[in-house]
Amino acid sequence: MEPITEALQLLRRQAEIQSGLRRWDSTNRVVEERELYLIRQRLARYPAAVQAIALTAAELHRPVEHLSVRDVEQRC
Repeated sequence: MEPITEALQLLRRQAEIQSGLRRWDSTNRVVEERELYLIRQRLARYPAAVQAIALTAAELHRPVEHLSVRDVEQRC
């Protein structure tokens, strides 16, 4: 899998978990926190891809979870 594709999937999952943690009814907080930790470790492998995704999101004024791989590749 390409770094941009994997990093984008990881960032989407991270956003999904973080929004779930903000809810009061989240019952698997320990599991979710652990998954967030693992996602951050995996994202550390792709610093350039994460930076490109963040810059693309800022330029397009869209959250990361609404970006596509094509959006990122067109901006880089």
